[in-house]
Amino acid sequence: MNARSLSFGLVAWYAGVLTAVFVLLGLLTFFVLRHYLEANLLDIQTRRARQIAGTLVAHTGRSSEPAMRAEVENLYSPEINDRFIRITRADGAVVYASGAPRNERFDPSRVPALAADAPQGSSRKVALAAGSVLIAAVAATGADGTRYRVEVGTSAAPVEGTLAQVLIMLAVGLPVAVAVAVAGGFILVRRALEPVERMALKAEEITQHNLSERLPVVRSGDELERLSVSLNHMISRLEDALRGSKQFVADASHELRTPLTVMRGELESLAQDKQLARATREALGSVLEEVGRLAEIVESLFALSRLDAGEAGGQWQRFDLAELAATTAEQMSLLATDKNIRVDCDSTPGVTVRGDRARLKQVIVNLLDNAIKYTPNGGHVTLRVRREGAHALLDVTDDGIGIPAEALPHVFKRFYRVDGSRSREQGGAGLGLSIVRSICTAHGAEVEVLSTPGRGSTFRVRQPLAGEAAERT
Repeated sequence: MNARSLSFGLVAWYAGVLTAVFVLLGLLTFFVLRHYLEANLLDIQTRRARQIAGTLVAHTGRSSEPAMRAEVENLYSPEINDRFIRITRADGAVVYASGAPRNERFDPSRVPALAADAPQGSSRKVALAAGSVLIAAVAATGADGTRYRVEVGTSAAPVEGTLAQVLIMLAVGLPVAVAVAVAGGFILVRRALEPVERMALKAEEITQHNLSERLPVVRSGDELERLSVSLNHMISRLEDALRGSKQFVADASHELRTPLTVMRGELESLAQDKQLARATREALGSVLEEVGRLAEIVESLFALSRLDAGEAGGQWQRFDLAELAATTAEQMSLLATDKNIRVDCDSTPGVTVRGDRARLKQVIVNLLDNAIKYTPNGGHVTLRVRREGAHALLDVTDDGIGIPAEALPHVFKRFYRVDGSRSREQGGAGLGLSIVRSICTAHGAEVEVLSTPGRGSTFRVRQPLAGEAAERT
């Protein structure tokens, strides 16, 4: 999962908050349980201390303290029952103090005396080397008016053992609970973002050729539904705008063809008039060149508009792409002769494809023309056709000036020229490669360019083979 993705962020926040809540809840449970267990144990000790004070100390005088000690030993047996009992007179004299418990969890002799000003009915937790002791103290008055303090306690080991088990359970259960909750949160986040993923995948599929398609609408009544509806409205507006733009280009290029043809004819007639001055004839020749260039641009725009309208698949047939490449290369060699450029064709026979033969020939012509234009005198252009798996590969390689790396992503855009002034001198309008890409797209083919400045370029067309030819590979 991408650490910067929305799903990762949501899961991370969810896991962090959930972990914090679980930790706080675990700590709260631990402290509440500890308080409850200690309070419950102290309450038992307090009731036992009151029982001793009421049944033994209240009927005892200073003279009968030995008998009281014997009664405590006889009735409560603190050493055997692992309890702590200490009875102290108001003057600080210890009347009775129990011995070491049988389980040896604490040393009674190390339990400090309660302060003289301690409140009545106080309780405390005393930490000793061998373990903690919970002690409850109550005041009592003997039969002769002597005041006593009765302290009764027991080891805190059972409470601490229970708390230790709770801590182990929390230490083991908390990560498991967090892991399960995070896994559930991850599943919920993925399910919540599935509509967004579907919209993204559908949006990737929508191009200018299928703008009539729409994103799936999430019927949830929330922001996702409003987003999908808004995006579909935006696509509708884009479709209308693009349709209007294409229609304008198609209409304009169609309407301009006739006036340009008439202008060209009239200018050619004027140029043949021998009574015109030489300067006038030269000016007419320059105008004719510009009219010819404009006519080529109009024809290219008209071709693009027809391709955008889906007219490339009107006359599809099966044919040998290698044979078409060979004949086209032979025809283009005449154009290359003027610049002393050698055009070689290296093709594997039997590379059968299906498509519009005239349109695919236009692809080869445009690529060869482009290679010849930008290859210096004495250069070399190679046309190759071969099979690769279920595809036919057509490569046009030259050793010309090459294309800068920053221009490679833009060479197939309409009216884009790497060097505007040089392209204009050579007659380019920046539409030839756009026509190539449009024809390739209509045939389900891909076109790419590899180039190194100063060392030449390679334009590669990858087109699926025709059905039977693909099966033989």
